Formats: sequence, C-alpha cells, structure tokens
Amino acid sequence: MEKNSQNFSMEEAMKMANSPAAQQLIAMLRNTNGDQLQKAMALASAGDMKSASQIINGLLSGSPQAKKLAEELGR
Repeated sequence: MEKNSQNFSMEEAMKMANSPAAQQLIAMLRNTNGDQLQKAMALASAGDMKSASQIINGLLSGSPQAKKLAEELGR
C-alpha cells in the first residue's frame, strides 16, 4: 500500500474523506467559502500542500463548527 508524507495510505485517506464528518465539513466549507476551498484543492492537486494547508487552516479558524469537525477527523 502506497503511503504519503503523513503516513496515510490512499485507502485510509479515502476512508477518512468519505466519512460523515468529512462530508459535512466539505459541504459546510463549500457553502461558506467555496472559492477558497476550490483554490486550496487546486493547490493541493498541484503539489503545493503548504499553501493549501494555510488556506484550509484559515477556513477552519473562522468557524468553530468546522474546527470541531476537523478535530473529529484527526482522531
């Protein structure tokens, strides 16, 4: 199984991304900050994880509910 720099396999990453908490978080961010989320996704796809993370962290810090969902995903 291939691992990325955070030691997640692609299978583990997909399982996390498809979880109810992740889907709720994505929907919330799309509804409130769709343009910024798209930009972060494009940067991540291009390999610029640092910039993508900075945008996502900014989005999460602006919403207590989004931050809580992200913390659930980190467990």
